Amino acid sequence: MKFAIASLLFPAACLAQCPYADSQVDAGFAQTPSPHAARGLPAPGKKGAMLLNRIGPSSSELYIANADGINERLLLGKQSVFEYHASFTADGRSVAFTSERNGDGNSDLYIARIDGGGLKPIATTPAVEDAVAISPNGKYAAYASTAGVYTSNIWITDLETGRARNLTNTTTVSGRPESPNGFFSPSWSPDSKRLVFSSDRNTAWTGHNNGAGWEHTQNLSIYTIAVDGSQFRTVYSNPALTFGQPRFSPDGKRVVFYQMTLQDTWDARSSFSVAGINNQIVSVDFETGANLTQHTDSPGCKIYPQYVSANNIGYLVKAGATAGIHYTASNVTIPGGMRSPAWSPDGKLVVYEKTGWATRAIEKKLFSWDPEWEYRFTDVFPNLSPQGKLVYTSKQTGNSSIVTANPNGSNQKIIFDVGGGNLSPGGVASGQAGAFQPSWSYDGKWITFALGYWFQARAGQTGQIYRTTANGSFSEQLTNTTGNAGFPSFSPDGSKIVYREFRPSFGLRIIDLATRNTTVLTTERDNLPWFSPDGQRILFTRNVTSAATGEVSNYEVCTIRPDGTDLKVLTTSWANDAHATWTADGRIGWSSGMWGYQAEAATYDNTFQPYGQLMIMNADGSGKRVISDSLWEDTMPLYLPNSVLK
Repeated sequence: MKFAIASLLFPAACLAQCPYADSQVDAGFAQTPSPHAARGLPAPGKKGAMLLNRIGPSSSELYIANADGINERLLLGKQSVFEYHASFTADGRSVAFTSERNGDGNSDLYIARIDGGGLKPIATTPAVEDAVAISPNGKYAAYASTAGVYTSNIWITDLETGRARNLTNTTTVSGRPESPNGFFSPSWSPDSKRLVFSSDRNTAWTGHNNGAGWEHTQNLSIYTIAVDGSQFRTVYSNPALTFGQPRFSPDGKRVVFYQMTLQDTWDARSSFSVAGINNQIVSVDFETGANLTQHTDSPGCKIYPQYVSANNIGYLVKAGATAGIHYTASNVTIPGGMRSPAWSPDGKLVVYEKTGWATRAIEKKLFSWDPEWEYRFTDVFPNLSPQGKLVYTSKQTGNSSIVTANPNGSNQKIIFDVGGGNLSPGGVASGQAGAFQPSWSYDGKWITFALGYWFQARAGQTGQIYRTTANGSFSEQLTNTTGNAGFPSFSPDGSKIVYREFRPSFGLRIIDLATRNTTVLTTERDNLPWFSPDGQRILFTRNVTSAATGEVSNYEVCTIRPDGTDLKVLTTSWANDAHATWTADGRIGWSSGMWGYQAEAATYDNTFQPYGQLMIMNADGSGKRVISDSLWEDTMPLYLPNSVLK
């Protein structure tokens, strides 16, 4: 099913549950609010600005060096913007790569000489285009793209005519519609007749920790296809393991790739556990898939393997004491935090990127997938009052306190400071504790939020519901649960607050602010509730996976009446659908994993749900549309019309 890009006015942020574990926290924020970039009105002709939060690097530059790390230099010099995932052409004279020079978040493909000159585009559309590889005969560019279907497929562009073809979105190649269907990391055979690549087609949407976790693992196999789209077949597969980033040997007889467990595909992108991974680099015979050979036997998260010569394989160790570039037949190492190394055909040069994670400025302009709205960066859980005042959690720009501001980012004020409280500094610094999900009362006088421990820490730590006056002069605790209460939302009349309870009991609760009585609304594994603008329904996320399967990793967006009747399940994808919020005209915005990963999971850093795409639908679940198409984790949209950007 093809979805169109669309946008609507959001009165509130997506209630996301993403762990922002590795954002850089400014310990002095409580005393000195972070700088902002108050942009005022958008460019002429726009309806307004759409705020969103992004989890991904804020800078990325390509470097080229000798294979031993000597003579490192910035590949594009002053032309550098935001580049990554490079590869050499067969003659070793040029490098093709992904660039976001057309907008922060819009990944396009370019090529340049190794001296940085001759910069030219290969593919530039609003879709994700990534992982480009030029055929050895110089005729084609193969790459991964989400064009047309929002799922990553392998495409080929004829470099002479510019004609582009989708090789994998066919009935013979694309897998079951209910399963992941991503195709990634293409690489050419030496004769330019075939490609190898990885894919998670026909696998399960499985949570980490043996299905108990919310975030998905990725089960990749290695496949091949001819340049004309024929002769598709499996090269190597094992349902208990994942295999990625295949590359041919110089003679075309073998294919090398990384091998890891499914759990590793979660740990590899988690800042909490990436250093503890011990996967290996292996190769197989291309024609038969036999003769599995293990080329490494050492600790570390190893990815990006490539034959540097017939008997030497280069690869990256992603984290830990040995992080950097290594070789199987050499003691040479290039220590550091570089990413996605690729070697020239003669093995003499290596290209890689270095990324930065400094937080983007509030209101920084991003690429817009809707020409009627200007997209801008904001911190987490943004929410706009009916009176036109912004509130958010200072997760990436501070210490997870509650901050109010004008919609253009000016006049920031901390109205609830978590510093000096009972939360552990370590919990706050790691992103698992703080004052999360602020939301306004409809009269603009109060803000409710949850204070405590979240994400992985929620199972053993408490969270409580609070409210504070809009100017921060008074605050009070509203719950005293032994479990974890979180993600609150005011009813339109301001008399009630709905929130979720997590362990020992589950479900949604409603607290009456006049009597302080709490009503049990549901007892399922429900989360992220939100009152509709008219107060007639509550929007939320429910785990619908049968307990008999032993998994708790399939969630859907639902609505229910405040009295607990008339449950409606609005989404039906096999992936997670969640983080939903109401729009001003009664529609629903949410985040869906239905399109799957846009790249191999193990290649991401500090990003737990990179597969989520922002969506919009009618209140009855019809009219589903896409409002983002990014390689990164973009969440929490909040639309601000020009009338409030003053």
